[in-house]
Formats: sequence, C-alpha cells, structure tokens
Amino acid sequence: MPSPQQARAQASAITSGKSAPEAGAAPASQLRELFDGPRLSPGQRRIAQYLIEHITEAAFLSITDLAERVGVSQPSVTRFAAAVGFSGYPALRERLQAIALKTLGGGAPSTPAEDRGNELQAAVDVEIENLENLRRDFADPDRVIELGRALSRSTPLTVLGLRISVSLAEYFTYAARRVHPDVRMVTRGGSVAYDALLQSREAGGTWLLAFGMPRHAQETLTAVRVARSAGLKVALITDLALGPLADEADVTFTVGTGSRLVFDSYAAPVVMSAALLQAMTDADPERTQARLEEYEQIAEQHQFFLKD
Repeated sequence: MPSPQQARAQASAITSGKSAPEAGAAPASQLRELFDGPRLSPGQRRIAQYLIEHITEAAFLSITDLAERVGVSQPSVTRFAAAVGFSGYPALRERLQAIALKTLGGGAPSTPAEDRGNELQAAVDVEIENLENLRRDFADPDRVIELGRALSRSTPLTVLGLRISVSLAEYFTYAARRVHPDVRMVTRGGSVAYDALLQSREAGGTWLLAFGMPRHAQETLTAVRVARSAGLKVALITDLALGPLADEADVTFTVGTGSRLVFDSYAAPVVMSAALLQAMTDADPERTQARLEEYEQIAEQHQFFLKD
C-alpha cells in the first residue's frame, strides 16, 4: 500500500502546456517581461517597481503624477519609457493600461471597504490575491518543469535562505531530501556561506536555489554573487520582480508575500516551492519512487510517525 506521499507523487505530475488558454500571466510577470531587458538605473528601478506594485492605479496616472508618486523627475520617467523600448511615456502608458484593464476585467469584483472584514481577514484577502496571481502564472508550467529538471540533475543541489528566508529554505530542503540524493542547505551568511557554495560547486553541483524575501539581506545578494562566480547557476524565489537579486539570477520566480500583519506571510512562496518539488519528482520518477519506498521502510522500522 503506497503512502499518501507516494500516491501524490504518482498522481500529481505536472503536464506541459497551457491547461487554460484564456488565462494570462499575472500582471507582475507581464511587467517583469516588459522591463527585464536593459539594465536600469536605481531611479528607473524605482519607477518599474512602483508600476509593478500599483499597476491598476499607476497605469492611468499622468507623467507628472507618476513622477511625484515615485519621487523622480518627469524627464526620468520619459527616459525610463525609452529605456524599456517605448517612444515616450504615452506609448508606455497605453501598454500599461491594456495590462491593467485585463487585470481588472479578469479579477473578482471589488469589495466595498465596509465588507472587507477585519485586519486578519484583509491579510487573508492579500494572500488569496497572491495565490490567484500565481495560479495565472502556472497556466503555462513549462518554466517550472524545466527548472525542476535542472534542479533534479544538480548533484549536489544547494538551497540558500538567510534571515527570514530560512524557514522557506528548510521546508524545501526537508522535502527535497526525500527525492534527491544530495541536498545541502545554507542558512548562514558570510564566509560560512562562501565555503558551502564553493564546496558544492567543487563536488559537481550546478544549481543554487535561493530564497530572497523582505527585508532583503545584503548577505543574500553577496552569497548569490559568490555562487555565480564559482560557476553555479542561480534560481531565485523572491517577491521583487526587479532589483539587484533578480539581476543576478539565471531564473527568477516572482511571488507575492502577505504584508498586512506585523510579520509577512508566505502562502504563495510555499506553493511555488511545492510546485518545484513536484517538478523535481516528475523529472526522475524511478529515483523518486525508489527513494520514497526506502524512506517509508525506514520510517516504519523506527516508528517515525503516529498511526492516524
């Protein structure tokens, strides 16, 4: 009798291609693709990040209003539009409005403020929106499948999560060790991280999976740069579509975090992690099955778990 985890591994394989053709990518993904070309200046990154975070409102601002909201000059907005491939701000705004209108048209009807409930319910609403955006991104799972295969082949596979991102790295590492023969976790920065990353590359590893959640640590950026200089490719799960961390990554998955409470919540990053784990199991089903069977035998022998 297979365990529930074994049964899920067999039944939940991710299939390639769009299962829902009418579903478009999430606004953040569309905007990242729009802006992720030339290397932007710090001021231009601020403009891009503001547009990503406030697309449904920002798409209808005048150049004066947008410049005031971001804290830059009007010429800076014009130069930003040119930097990302538009003839001027009007052309950029037209494209932004198309994205915003599609988002508004495809989303749930807005809820009056008096019907939104208390702060805890509002925090849940934010996470629901984050998951809806992730669901739209998953309409075409090919990027997830491709990265899952690459992570599966990397031996060892190294997972990095510093400060608040430690919990996400621990979750991914714990599960990945069930289906991958050599998963190494780095949760301390500085020279400790450098040693671990260099050793991973020398041992034959090809990929680093890094988590970068707010507040984004300088030591995370430094560690990612060390990994790349050592020859590791970097996959990044973060909440920022643009910025230094995303610039350093070979593959970036942008997922929203809940920020309505004192400490952020991570529903979407956890689901993103679980999707990558599924893609890793799909990449080598025979190895997955053998390792899960071996683990279940050990767990039964040593009575790891309570009988439900």
